Amino acid sequence: MTADLSAPPPETPTADADTAGYGESTKRERTGWYFYDWANSAFSTTVVTAFLGPYLGGIADNGADAAGDVHLLGLSFKAGSLFAYTTSLSVILQVLLLPVVGAIADRAARKKAWLAVFAYIGAGATCGLVFLTGDRYQLGAALFLIANLSFGASVVVYNSFLPQISSEEDRDAVSSRGWAFGYLGGGLLLLLNVVAVLLGGKDNEADIARWSLVSAGVWWALFTTFPLLWLRNRPVVAGTARGPVLIDGFRQLGHTLRGMRAYPLTLFFLVAFLIYNDGIQTVIAMAGTYGSKELGFDNATLMPTILMVQFLAFGGAMLLGRLAKRFGAWKTVLGSLVGWTVIVIAAYFLPTGQAVPFIALGGAIGIVLGGSQALSRSLFSQLIPKGKEGEYFGFYEISDKGTSWLGPLVFGAAYDITGSYRVAIFSLILFFALGFVLLLKVPMRRAIEQAGNVPPTRL
Repeated sequence: MTADLSAPPPETPTADADTAGYGESTKRERTGWYFYDWANSAFSTTVVTAFLGPYLGGIADNGADAAGDVHLLGLSFKAGSLFAYTTSLSVILQVLLLPVVGAIADRAARKKAWLAVFAYIGAGATCGLVFLTGDRYQLGAALFLIANLSFGASVVVYNSFLPQISSEEDRDAVSSRGWAFGYLGGGLLLLLNVVAVLLGGKDNEADIARWSLVSAGVWWALFTTFPLLWLRNRPVVAGTARGPVLIDGFRQLGHTLRGMRAYPLTLFFLVAFLIYNDGIQTVIAMAGTYGSKELGFDNATLMPTILMVQFLAFGGAMLLGRLAKRFGAWKTVLGSLVGWTVIVIAAYFLPTGQAVPFIALGGAIGIVLGGSQALSRSLFSQLIPKGKEGEYFGFYEISDKGTSWLGPLVFGAAYDITGSYRVAIFSLILFFALGFVLLLKVPMRRAIEQAGNVPPTRL
């Protein structure tokens, strides 16, 4: 495997962008692409959103000192902040890793092999959470770091297929179907785990949570088989591959950073996305912690609500995809950010222990969640020069599904300072307000043309 990944096979020719298969795919290949969303969404829903935050928090409480602090990498902080800080650290590390992975993906003639490597490492680390018992919070943090890094790297490779399998006109629809398919798959596994929680009783709740985490790793590994079978590798764009893929990937990172200055509007959109999506991902990742620690709900309330969000996100992705066809993706995403702002304000005022308002807010999250993410990915894919999809998605993935860094850092710091999860959740409004303003200032049609692409009819 190592030899296969280090350089393109000699018999594989390079090709011009026009002949590299851009926008051309069969229904089977697109279905294979959708299936990787189905596979990896088990990690973002069952692990990141539902079970790991509260479960790791309990393990951290077991290992905390008399002051309620835990110790990691020479630092001491409240046990309740461990998951937020670990999430933030994993994404800070992704800042260094993912752009390199993207450059490698653009230079790899066997791109599917890289998808397999990252997916199976992440799935293996997730399965390793079976050993997260007692007070082993440091083990849990380490395994989550590996899994989240691998998750991000695999999605960089996965996203780089999008411009190759869809044209500019149908990209919103393809991206939305992928997200919708992912929420359906992630929701199905979560349904099985929620049933186990409800039937297992409170005495077995911790063990069921731990095995639910493991089930996500098994699901991720199992369904990765389909994209590996049905996606096809395409010739590398002419002038992209110059030497061994791994070495050239590191070298290209500097070239990418310098080259992005030639596409300032793409960079401006990326900054806007990284800000507002960081807020989205933090709301998703911290929802379970907020519901359990601040509002006092147990898994019998939290898990069905999170499950409802996943299935509503499936419908929400398809709904916002249709709205994008009528009003344009840019305007639809802007509207969704207004929705996110209202959601955060409402979360601050949620009454403790009352399930109905919490469930209603979860429904609102589900409606805006899938569509805002799917359409953002579609918009960004149109701002990338052909042949550089992996490189640019490497930066994009710094804050994508299940991953964020500044949001959890702000959330954790707000809780550390005030001791209030309400203040922590309200602090996230900054991300949506600033992201909205920045996105509003992006002239999308000019940005797409600047990247050398053809704008779709509606933006």
